[in-house]
Amino acid sequence: MQTSARERIREKIRHVAHIAGEILYGMTVFDWVRGARRQRGEIERLFILITFGDIIGLPILPPYYTLRLLPYVVPVLNRWKRSLLRERDLTDLAELIEGVG
Repeated sequence: MQTSARERIREKIRHVAHIAGEILYGMTVFDWVRGARRQRGEIERLFILITFGDIIGLPILPPYYTLRLLPYVVPVLNRWKRSLLRERDLTDLAELIEGVG
């Protein structure tokens, strides 16, 4: 009986520590991580646009280089097409304008 009570107390302490860690993460580095992920996504979309722009009618690189990169880009092509066709509003574009924010 004593060990199960100790285990429950330890589990509650772990749970409280986990919640406190999540709160601390949210207060300190969450915005940095979100910004880094957003920036990585934009750079990835730009890279795919440059290399595989001929899919949507914008040829930039010769096809030889495109074919060499094809195995690395195939997993993200559908996500890339969806992100290009995604409807955007002014709040998405506001961060691209200097001085707004």
